[in-house]
Amino acid sequence: MIDEVLEIAASEFKAKCLALMDQLAARKLNRIVVTKRGRPVAVLTPPPTPEEIAGAFFGFMKGSVGAPEDFDFTAPVLDEPLDAAEGILHR
Repeated sequence: MIDEVLEIAASEFKAKCLALMDQLAARKLNRIVVTKRGRPVAVLTPPPTPEEIAGAFFGFMKGSVGAPEDFDFTAPVLDEPLDAAEGILHR
């Protein structure tokens, strides 16, 4: 993938948009900045791959939950049986 940013005028983008989007999809471009009168009006980037999405989610809550040192995660938390264990679906 090219790390350079392609800056293109809106009129030129309009004429070449399908080819430019194909380049984004093929990961030949990293980003396109569309300008009007020299000012950026839009930025196009390729969508993240499934691997990139999964990588962003893995571990994103690390360190956000804490438990006391002596907490037993394997111990039962309820004294009474669960409704589902008793065959009760609705109350």
